[in-house]
Amino acid sequence: MAGAAAGGAELFFERLCIAQAKSGLDVLPVIRRNAERLVRLQAGNLTPRELRFGGQADLLTRPRLNAALKNFSPTVVVAWMNRAARFTPTGPWTLTGRLGGFYDLSYYRRCTHLIGNTRGLVSWMTRQGWPESQVHYVPNFATDIGHVAPKRPAEIPDGVPFILALGRLHTNKAFDVLIRAIARVPGVHLMIAGEGPEREALETLTRTERVSDRVHMPGWVDPPGLIRACDLFVCPSRHEPLGNVVIEGFSAVRPVVAAASQGPRELIVHGRNGLLASIDDDKMLAAAMQTVLSDHALAHRLAVAGRATYEHDFAPKPVLAAWSVFLRRVAPDAYQGA
Repeated sequence: MAGAAAGGAELFFERLCIAQAKSGLDVLPVIRRNAERLVRLQAGNLTPRELRFGGQADLLTRPRLNAALKNFSPTVVVAWMNRAARFTPTGPWTLTGRLGGFYDLSYYRRCTHLIGNTRGLVSWMTRQGWPESQVHYVPNFATDIGHVAPKRPAEIPDGVPFILALGRLHTNKAFDVLIRAIARVPGVHLMIAGEGPEREALETLTRTERVSDRVHMPGWVDPPGLIRACDLFVCPSRHEPLGNVVIEGFSAVRPVVAAASQGPRELIVHGRNGLLASIDDDKMLAAAMQTVLSDHALAHRLAVAGRATYEHDFAPKPVLAAWSVFLRRVAPDAYQGA
């Protein structure tokens, strides 16, 4: 995995490696150099190998990766997203590419199998010409935070509704739409926990919309306690291939409202385990939020149904079972997993 220092796909890679090793698999994580990631994987009783995974001029990573794989002698190798797939060699192993978005499939030309973490991705890959038998749906899991103690932020007054959103401050996340929606829902406070290039534009928008006293952007903060404390969890993204944050909201037993981008509309059955609003529609998003905040019975029903969705499909146990099925399918003679 040669991804960034932070991000949903990268953090799930860590969780998965640790959980698979704990289940009894022999796992070698090979990662782009990152001290914090190395420490977290080592704390999970793994021995990662760090490589550069640089640009086109990096002539050393591929042979070093090849040597590391031959020494480890794996049955299955998973190339986690584009850069890893570009560097990973073929060998006496089943080479698989794992995608978390609609990526350029030319990176995965050496792979025999592909994994998509949504059914929409799997359908898209088959439409691109990959044989259906060589494309597999294996979802992500989120850490179970259903029993974490709620931690209400000090800057949000007691007795007022608290809406939470998480993510990088990027145009894809559509926090501008959420801020305009909050202007239509008086008396509530919003926290957007994250950092990114859109901070200045979003801060300007809060002043333009006259909600700067009700919108808080503290940067990256530890989310579990915040999610458990919020009255409503919102994912307004314009583009969201999966929506790990939606799964986290389900786990925390919080009602979820999301824009109907690719991932959330696959995760949420509108009116059953969450509410969906049209992408880029601040009026509809505001109406959905107001509906949940004004109807405690509905909020409770959505939260309980979201938790049931998490336990059935996106908790560690069912996702590890799905990985086990996948590994047995692509390497039936060698795989001895739990």
